[in-house]
Amino acid sequence: MTERRLDLICMGRAAVDLYGEQIGARLEDQASFAKYLGGSPANTGVAASRLGLKVAALTRVGDEHNGRFVRETLAAEGVDVSHVRTDPDRLTALVFLAIRDRATFPLVFYRHDCADMAIAPEDFDAAFIGSARALLVSGTHFSREQISKTCFAAIAAAKKQNVKVVFDIDFRPVLWGLAPPGRGEDRFVKSKDVTARMQQVIPLAELVIGTEEEFHIAAGTEDTGAALARLQQLGRAVLVVKRGALGCSVADGPRLIDAPGFAVEVYNILGAGDGFAGGFLSGWLRARPLEECARFANACGALVVSRHGCAPAMPSKEELELFLSRDDWPFRLRESALLNDIHRRTANRKPWPEVMALAFDHRKQLEKLGAPERIRAFKRLVAQGARRGAAGTPGAGAIVDERYGEEALFELNGTGMWLARPVELPGSAPLEFEAGANVGLALRGWPREHVVKCLCSFSSEDIPKLKMLCEACVETGHELLLEIIAGDLPGALRQIYAAGIKPDWWKLAPPSSDAAWMELGALIRKHDPHCRGVLLLGMEASDEELERSFSLAARHPLCKGFAVGRSIFMDAARRWFRGECSDADVVAEVSANYARLIGTWKTARTTCNESVS
Repeated sequence: MTERRLDLICMGRAAVDLYGEQIGARLEDQASFAKYLGGSPANTGVAASRLGLKVAALTRVGDEHNGRFVRETLAAEGVDVSHVRTDPDRLTALVFLAIRDRATFPLVFYRHDCADMAIAPEDFDAAFIGSARALLVSGTHFSREQISKTCFAAIAAAKKQNVKVVFDIDFRPVLWGLAPPGRGEDRFVKSKDVTARMQQVIPLAELVIGTEEEFHIAAGTEDTGAALARLQQLGRAVLVVKRGALGCSVADGPRLIDAPGFAVEVYNILGAGDGFAGGFLSGWLRARPLEECARFANACGALVVSRHGCAPAMPSKEELELFLSRDDWPFRLRESALLNDIHRRTANRKPWPEVMALAFDHRKQLEKLGAPERIRAFKRLVAQGARRGAAGTPGAGAIVDERYGEEALFELNGTGMWLARPVELPGSAPLEFEAGANVGLALRGWPREHVVKCLCSFSSEDIPKLKMLCEACVETGHELLLEIIAGDLPGALRQIYAAGIKPDWWKLAPPSSDAAWMELGALIRKHDPHCRGVLLLGMEASDEELERSFSLAARHPLCKGFAVGRSIFMDAARRWFRGECSDADVVAEVSANYARLIGTWKTARTTCNESVS
């Protein structure tokens, strides 16, 4: 086959899922909701991308906040969004979902005249379709005449260019007008019209995926064997039947493969089929044996049914390989600390190859200079200087406190900068949290992208608090940065790791030699190969001292950048609080200092790379 830029184009539904967080409650009784990407083709695209395929989405979203969320989430998952069009007249679809019990998963679709049902032929061209090895279409988008014509046009373009067509039957009676709007969870209603439409699609496909009920509606018979036989008469597609806990069956001409499932607790069936499809495609598009494709698919489905949510539950390639490497997993997969940790660290994790953060979360130091309102005003000036000095540099960031920096945080949120916030009570030793003992409750109010930063003058007494903080970060989906001050730094890190605490980032004083860096790197990689890395702290060091530490650190891949504060803003702070410089002077000075420090780091890293090459 001709080399193509993409493995897969996923065409169709892309929505926002609002998932009830109260497990075992009716949808009527849900009090809070988690927001996720949703829509079967979008979910499958995420699943396939996480498993290493090159994926693009072909859909529409509204010109509003939810549409931007869908686009940004797909992009963050590595999905090409060049053909995610913005519809000026329609809203992005919404779905409300809940986990009522082991067999009841209520959902309500809000899709009336939604954006993704308005995909039009002008949203794509033959070159785009031909850039992929396969095009995935799903049943919902054949439920209305106009969008059906658009899907058939995409299929025709695929057939002309030897692009494989994958049909996910994805039958939701309510979306075909066959069930009341409040019955989104219904999976099967007979319809000759639906059967006729699906039988127009199936002869054009190389691969068809569906549940037993979905094959029944596609074939017009409620006998699965007869359904497969009837559909095989229409074309030569490989037919993949999802059978829940039993696994799946694959019909390839006269050959029928039964692939057993995995014995796991069904916590949430919603999205499992999309994970299954992503797993099957990850093998099928690499020409793996169908038995292996089915095993991948069943494993992905098993992992997804053990979690809350659809798209975020999709496993990564590393996670799938780990799951398949053993057969001693607990029946309740969600209780596996190892699987949960690997999932958190390898799936849905935005890459940060380097971070250059302006840290101005200082509280006690600035309290010596002025009143709270003045401190708040000063931090807003620093935030302005940070944005100007960063000038859109990838990896630029800030560490800002809530006590005096809340307005500054508001200004920096949504700018694409890496952001962290402190949780420690300044100067506390042993460690205490500023929000009190229930730190997890406080973190629930933080934006998910905010990294939790904790400064600790380490002693063994701090281990229980650090463990509590680490668990709170895992529960709320936040990354953790630990800034450790200790006489014996390697010894402190060993104690922390021995307690099962694995921060995503370390913020540390710069090691003084290559040997010290190598010892630190070996220690961290031994205990946590998924650690993001180390950020250097500044301690109000001079430019010359920072340049020396950067030059040394840049030679070691473990160091991802810096989080420096007082070296950048403290001189300006002292003058501003004394009334010796203006607001504009502070912004200009902070901007210049920060930009210069970014340049120093970039130069050190470039020089190191050139010397290695």
